[in-house]
Amino acid sequence: MGGGGDGGRPNGSGGGDGDFAVTRGMVGLGVLGAIALWLMASFYTVKPEEKSVELMLGRYLEEGGPGLNFAPWPIVTREILAVTSERNIEIGTSRAGLDAGLMLTGDENIVDIDFQVVWNITDPQKYLFNLANPPQTIAAVSESAMREIISQSELAPILNRDRGAIADRLRDLIQKTLDSYDSGVNIVRVNFDKADPPEPVIAAFRAVQDAEQERDRLQNVADAYANRVVAEARGEAAQLLEQAEAYRSQVVNEAEGEASRFTAVLTEYEKAPEVTRKRLYLETMEEVLGGIDIILLDDTSQSGQGVVPYLPLNELRRNNTTTGTAGGSN
Repeated sequence: MGGGGDGGRPNGSGGGDGDFAVTRGMVGLGVLGAIALWLMASFYTVKPEEKSVELMLGRYLEEGGPGLNFAPWPIVTREILAVTSERNIEIGTSRAGLDAGLMLTGDENIVDIDFQVVWNITDPQKYLFNLANPPQTIAAVSESAMREIISQSELAPILNRDRGAIADRLRDLIQKTLDSYDSGVNIVRVNFDKADPPEPVIAAFRAVQDAEQERDRLQNVADAYANRVVAEARGEAAQLLEQAEAYRSQVVNEAEGEASRFTAVLTEYEKAPEVTRKRLYLETMEEVLGGIDIILLDDTSQSGQGVVPYLPLNELRRNNTTTGTAGGSN
């Protein structure tokens, strides 16, 4: 019986060892599973809006194309980046921090600015290897560029009419700086959302703006009045000049006429002095006495020798003038 019992123990232990034995089938299944896992880790798919960068032991190897790609892991790894999708970075007081958007203008005023930078990736290799933290770098460059532009501008244009120009200039400056870093990043656009005075002084600033608008209105009224007065003064000056010119011409013509007449009289005087002298005398007396009321009184009438003691020449002249006028009308 003891021999029978000893003979049964090896059989029992042998049966137990057989339960934990690794068979060739199990090894084969393990190898197939490992190969499947390796293949799953090595094959990858790149979508049309993506690009991949393959790295061999951490160094750039090549860029994978769209579709199914093979990178034998773990020797070759890959980084897949969405290159067509747009990414946003927001900068401003209400977005990125308490005073991130407070900036000093060229005329020493403070303005509160919120803006958004929209960007995408153009070169995955440069994006991965030339920038340690691309979003943080883009944010720092954008804020620095905006501060540079604002420091060269005055407050009023920033608040009113120059936002579009500032946004275009900001985009160009950010892109130029990132290109100098060889970043592989493209700035799509800049959205200039807000530009206001700081909250504590916004009421006072609006009061100043109202005062400036009133000043401009009064200035326009004054300019209109000045233009009207100047136009009237110029018209009067032109009229006076024309009158002066007409008077000058008249005086010159009269002087030339008098000179011509004197020359003609001198010529006649040289031919017949006595006759000319008498004619000049008679013409002068006629000119002098022609407009005077004349009454002749003859003192000799008291002695009886006078013929006409009273002769009202002015009445006679008036009567002659009236008679001539009546005769002419008849």
